[in-house]
Amino acid sequence: MRLVVALACFIAGCLAQKPHPCKSPPLMGGALVLSTQNEKLLVYVRYLYDAIGQRIRLWEQGSYDNKTFTADYLLHYRESAVYNISDSKKTCEKLPLKADFQPLGIPPDASLVGQVVLGSSSGPGQGLLTNIWTGDLPEKAGKFLSTVTEFGCIPVSTAYQTKEYGWVQITFFNNIVGISDPSLLNPPNFCPHAESLQSQRAGVKPHDFLSLFL
Repeated sequence: MRLVVALACFIAGCLAQKPHPCKSPPLMGGALVLSTQNEKLLVYVRYLYDAIGQRIRLWEQGSYDNKTFTADYLLHYRESAVYNISDSKKTCEKLPLKADFQPLGIPPDASLVGQVVLGSSSGPGQGLLTNIWTGDLPEKAGKFLSTVTEFGCIPVSTAYQTKEYGWVQITFFNNIVGISDPSLLNPPNFCPHAESLQSQRAGVKPHDFLSLFL
């Protein structure tokens, strides 16, 4: 009986622990929807994420200023490069990338807003326990508000401020831990001359993450 009581107290103590900032799995895939407060941009994206190699692949379908677009980008942060890929045309362009790699998850200096259940807490399996965090963007560029799962630190949603577009909202879904085809995070075999395209466009403005959707 004493063992049962002690075990129950131990479990209760574990569940009562305050959430801590966390890192998302280093290899993930899934989908997301990104939209801006000024309603100019709405885009659906399939993504692959590699925090180990600092690489991200984005397949986009969306609209900007009521004009539809599709795009395929491969971000190589260690190369400071973005590959603009067209599988149908077998073309590939390499452009400069100015942003630093930001791993998914919650930075150590973030502040906990609260813990909530998405769905219902009325019965087992009816809800998802999540933690909501807020903090400053890199270089104090604005604020962010991020929601991740309590178990696994899987991203659920992120909102952050921009001067030009107001708040940007990203909602994640269909996340899968791991990458089944790592070759998709390398430039395709029709990209051997992509390096020369960057040098030919020396005046091109470096891209950051948000500019890839515009």
